[in-house]
Amino acid sequence: MTATTTTGYARLPALIATMTGDEKHGLAAESTVDVLWVLYDQVLNIRSDQLSDPDRDRFLLSKGHGCAAYYAVLAAKGIIDPALLAGWGGRDSPLGRHPDRVLIPGVEISSGSLGHGLPIAVGVALGLRAQRRTGPRVVVLIGDGELDEGSNHEAIAMAARFGLDRLTVVLIDNDSSTHGWPGRIADRFAVEGWATTTVNGRDHNELHTAFTTPHPGRPDVVVAVTNRKAVS
Repeated sequence: MTATTTTGYARLPALIATMTGDEKHGLAAESTVDVLWVLYDQVLNIRSDQLSDPDRDRFLLSKGHGCAAYYAVLAAKGIIDPALLAGWGGRDSPLGRHPDRVLIPGVEISSGSLGHGLPIAVGVALGLRAQRRTGPRVVVLIGDGELDEGSNHEAIAMAARFGLDRLTVVLIDNDSSTHGWPGRIADRFAVEGWATTTVNGRDHNELHTAFTTPHPGRPDVVVAVTNRKAVS
């Protein structure tokens, strides 16, 4: 881990702490912060001065209720003004409890209604292919609970059949799905022909390796295992 990476990552707890008033989604943010940081700091081709570049990578946050960590990472990377964080969720703030692509620079989709991000990501990957843009990656972050939604399983099957090898799903596994496959989530993707990797969702080196390992001819899923979600 570089000095720049370490310094930037160390800022995230303080940035997240400035966003108060929605503590019920704190665990969702906490479970995604390491994944988000590794993606934005070491993997994705997304720069603050090139947010409209058609050859940029696309990151889609389907797990929109974890947006506090997302906003903190965007602020740390200079994509949004850190001064906005204190007002998040306020009447005049662009930073809602779920992200809005119209109001926030660099946000590709408005999200929060679970189960939409993966199908949209498949469409984005197909659109880029139709434009013959072979460089951009499409990375979508979903939670394991989203596998309760049927639209995701249609997208899983379709992405593999079309060989969308520029598509990566990052699946946060905190054992919160109702109808999922505890301990065997990767199998749901593998049976359809996806490349699969299961890693410690806190280990930056494991995450980086998983995100940068080639998977020619097929999409891939990185299952990032984090702390089990507390049940009240």
